Amino acid sequence: MIDPELAGRTVLITGANHGIGAATAKAFATQGTRVFITYYREPCSYTKEELEAARASGEGGDKFFRAMQQTPAEPLVKEIESGGGSASAQEADLGDPANIPLLFDLCEEHLGPVDILVNNHTMDVLETFDPEVASEEYKWFGEYRVELTNRDLIDAHFAVNTRATVLMMSEYLGRYLDRGAEWGRIINISTDAAHSHPANISYAASKHAIESYSRSAAAEIGKYGVTVNIVSPGPIQTGYMTPEMETELSENAPLRRVGTPEDVAEVIVFFASEQAHWLTGQLIYVGGGWRMHQ
Repeated sequence: MIDPELAGRTVLITGANHGIGAATAKAFATQGTRVFITYYREPCSYTKEELEAARASGEGGDKFFRAMQQTPAEPLVKEIESGGGSASAQEADLGDPANIPLLFDLCEEHLGPVDILVNNHTMDVLETFDPEVASEEYKWFGEYRVELTNRDLIDAHFAVNTRATVLMMSEYLGRYLDRGAEWGRIINISTDAAHSHPANISYAASKHAIESYSRSAAAEIGKYGVTVNIVSPGPIQTGYMTPEMETELSENAPLRRVGTPEDVAEVIVFFASEQAHWLTGQLIYVGGGWRMHQ
C-alpha cells in the first residue's frame, strides 16, 4: 500500500457539503487529514416539501440536484468524526470577498493552518448567446431552462468561480509565507467543458480562466514549495443527471459509465500526496476517457 503521507495535514475544501466536495472531504479524512469544509446553499425556487420528495426518490434531475445543494454540512462533519477524523465546517458565500479571510481564520482556529487548498466551489446557470435556445420551448435534456446571457449572469459566474478561487489562492499563500511553511498544495477543480460549452457559456469561460490562473500560480509560487494543479472532471453524477441523461452519456463514454464523486476525489487526493511532489501546473481530465472521446 502506498502512503500518501498526508496524516496530520490540514485541508480546506470549498463547495464540500455534497457531490465531489463531500467525497473529497471523506477521502482526505481517511488519510488522517484534518478537514475544513466550506459550502454555500444558494436560494432555491423549490419548496421544502418538493426538495424532500426529490431527495427521497433518489432519482437524478434538477429537483434532486437542488436538494443535494441544500444539504447542511453537519452530517458530513459527524460522519468524519465518528470515523476518528477531525472536521469542521462553515457556510459562506464566496461571491463576497470579505468571507475569504474569515474562512481561513476559522480553519486556523479549529484545525490549524491550511496545508492543502481544494477550490471545488462552483456556480452554474445554463446560459446561451442563442435566442432560440433561450426560448420557452427549449429545455436542455428536457429538464433545464437555458437563460439568455446578460451582465448579471456573467459577473456572478466570474465572481464565484474565478475571482473567489484566485483570492483563495492569494490568501493561502500570504498565510503560508507568514508562518514560514515549506510544503503546500493547491488543487483547483475545473471542468472538461472549459474549452467551450454551448448553452453553458459563462460557466465554461469562468472555469477556463481558473486553469490560466492556476498555471500562472504554479510558475510563480513553486519556489516556495507549493504545487498547483488542476482536476477537470468529465460527466460526473452529482445528482443533476436524469436517468435518460445518464444512460446516453454512459453509452457514449469509453468506459461505458458516468463518473462518481469518489472517482474525482481519489485524483484530488493524489495531487496532494507525496507521490505527486514533482507535478505542478498540470491538468488531469477525470472523465473515464470522455475528453479523449470528444
